[in-house]
Amino acid sequence: MIKIAVIIGSTRPKRVGESVARWVYDIAVQRSDAEFELVDLKEFDLPLLDEPVPPSMGQYSQPHTKAWAAKVASFDAYVFVTPEYNHGTPGALKNALDFVYAEWNNKAAGFVSYGSAGGARAVEQLRLVASELQMAHVRNQVMFSFFTDFQNMSEFTPHERHQKSVDDMLDQLIAWGGVLKTLRENAKAK
Repeated sequence: MIKIAVIIGSTRPKRVGESVARWVYDIAVQRSDAEFELVDLKEFDLPLLDEPVPPSMGQYSQPHTKAWAAKVASFDAYVFVTPEYNHGTPGALKNALDFVYAEWNNKAAGFVSYGSAGGARAVEQLRLVASELQMAHVRNQVMFSFFTDFQNMSEFTPHERHQKSVDDMLDQLIAWGGVLKTLRENAKAK
């Protein structure tokens, strides 16, 4: 069985990302085809990238980098829950992605986004980053609008149709995550 992280991509005070991620997580854990864990970037308190050697070298020197690398490595796939800030991905999420490299390789990524345009532009940027990190990102994604899925743009009140979108995204993510896990295991066996 594969293990999937639902990553809260915002570290802002009073963020709504935590409620969005918990809602997705609550749907996910009802499934029996994968294990899920909620991962909060805020708990890792990563500074701006402070490693002296590029992450692709795998020579991590900072304790916070080693802890983050171990957490990322423990999963087969990821659901990135991201807001859209100024037509893009939040800096904290981009920074967390940039901290490590090999731990992301040959794994699957799915996206849940929110914002005035449903977070679509943040996900567009994340897809580019995921590709460079050698992650296979699934087509189906879940988008929430501040105008229809939040009261007063702050209280998360998703429309019930979104549950099917989450399940559709997870179906693809679990399929890709399983295939890529096999690929990684076969590569290790050689």
